[in-house]
Amino acid sequence: MKRLWLLFTQIVAVGLGIWFLVAALKPDWLGGNVAPRRTLTSTVTVQEAPLNGTYAHASYRTAVMRAVPAVVNIFTTKEVRQSQSPLMDDPFLRRFFGERFESAERQTNLGSGVVISSDGYIVTNNHVVETADQIEVAFEDGRKAVAKLVGNDPETDLAVIKVDLPDLPAVSLGHIEEVRVGDVVLAIGNPFGVGQTVTMGIVSALGRTQLGINIYEDFIQTDAAINPGNSGGALIDVNGNLLGINSAIYSRTGGSLGIGFAIPVSTVKMVMESIVTKGQVVRGWIGVEPRNITPELAENLNLSKKSGVIVAAILRNGPADKAGIRPGDILLSVGGKPVATMSEMFNMIAQLQPGSKVNVVVSRNGKDMPLEVSVGQRPSRKRMEEPQGG
Repeated sequence: MKRLWLLFTQIVAVGLGIWFLVAALKPDWLGGNVAPRRTLTSTVTVQEAPLNGTYAHASYRTAVMRAVPAVVNIFTTKEVRQSQSPLMDDPFLRRFFGERFESAERQTNLGSGVVISSDGYIVTNNHVVETADQIEVAFEDGRKAVAKLVGNDPETDLAVIKVDLPDLPAVSLGHIEEVRVGDVVLAIGNPFGVGQTVTMGIVSALGRTQLGINIYEDFIQTDAAINPGNSGGALIDVNGNLLGINSAIYSRTGGSLGIGFAIPVSTVKMVMESIVTKGQVVRGWIGVEPRNITPELAENLNLSKKSGVIVAAILRNGPADKAGIRPGDILLSVGGKPVATMSEMFNMIAQLQPGSKVNVVVSRNGKDMPLEVSVGQRPSRKRMEEPQGG
């Protein structure tokens, strides 16, 4: 029995010795995910990670692969005429010599856009294309095409352009109502013209208003890097769905400081559908110029309300004027919904159907007054007279 046990221990010892020797010199013989050695020179060796897909576990590559083909680079050009002589800046001389002494110079700007429909409809920022004489679109697959402007909406800084190319990759629209602060987002665009770039961040805030960027504001704030050239590009979720159109940044240098703003996909969808079907965005309007009531304003004007919206001016013969609203009135509610800020008022009135009637309540000299207003159609910015408010 002792001989058998001695023989067994010797066999085990020899087997373990062989295993350690093979593991040290030929680990690939043992299989598994042991990193192989690669000889660089006769004396230096390094280890390489196994090709087992471990990088994909903490990656957003699937979302990027879904969305990137639908994000385009936009190149716009416009002709700028410049006088060759300072004397030609004199209106009297220009009257006689006209454009004889002027030279034409073409300026090129960069931006981004997102393919919303495989039919060729692309959404971008209005400020990217509003002054362009020519719009060229470059796709991720190398295709290029000249685009035409379908329509724009300066109040939200959105525009719709169209190209005539078949089988375009379109982005999937996400659901902004499901987004929460802290969600991971990716920004895709063409910053500084270096080429299509993806940056990552989180949703820093939702419903940002009163930034003085657009008339109608409801921004998604993000710290994903957004730089010049990113305007009009996509803000997507981790599944590759569109959450917004990157529009503006807060910056003292022109570069990203981690405060960027995107127009939510709900607004993008509404504006695009209205432009494509009606040629413009139709909004309700009553012809008032509002101001937010601040504690200082309330004290200076001896107002009974310390917050809300005060009517600063009225368009003569406009809907509000005809309904009896007067400058100095405090707007309390529109259609039964309380009004707390100018932004809320703008959005409430914009959603009203022109030609319909709406009940409003104003406070005048400390007394609440119900009034009925016939809603008009908001004029375009080019035709709009002051005051231009809601």
